[in-house]
Amino acid sequence: MSERRPYWLLGVGAAVLGAGVLLGMVVAALREPMLPSLPPLSSSVTVVRPTSSVLEKIQDMKRLESVSFHMERVIDLTEKQSQLFGLIETEDAILLVAAAEVRAGVDLAKLGPGDVKVDIERRTASVTLPPGEIFGSALDGERTYVHTRKTGVLARRRENLETRARQEAERTLLEAAREAGIVARAEENAIRTVGELVRSLGYERVDVTVRH
Repeated sequence: MSERRPYWLLGVGAAVLGAGVLLGMVVAALREPMLPSLPPLSSSVTVVRPTSSVLEKIQDMKRLESVSFHMERVIDLTEKQSQLFGLIETEDAILLVAAAEVRAGVDLAKLGPGDVKVDIERRTASVTLPPGEIFGSALDGERTYVHTRKTGVLARRRENLETRARQEAERTLLEAAREAGIVARAEENAIRTVGELVRSLGYERVDVTVRH
């Protein structure tokens, strides 16, 4: 008759062995130093463009039309005429009410490489703009009209009198806009606009001036 083995003793032994292994793992874990939690990696990168890119970005704005003046003027144009061998003095006259828009700004195509200086490490930039200028003027067709047209007795009616009056209106309105400081206003607005553009490229301190 074969000897009967106490199998329940084997089960108890296995349980004790497993508990010992688990206890050893816990003790080993407690002995190891705890690693500090690392902060998440940042993906933020500040890119500052070099001088050539800044120059090209500004020049892309072409002619920076930074201001426009709306002006009005009355033009009284009279042509004196002498008829009948000087015995009669007569005239051909026109009264024109003129309104015009005068535009001014800075031509950024005249900006050269030496006019833009940047320091990438310090994030500073300086820009010297070309002088402001008047780009042009145009009469407002809806608000420009002939108020009075009078041709005296025996006077010859000059068909080009209205054209001359319009030309005189545009010339004098242009002068009036210049006297009112349209060029200085254009330069001020251009300085502000270009400064905002360069700051948007990553430069913190920006100095913009006008060359005179």
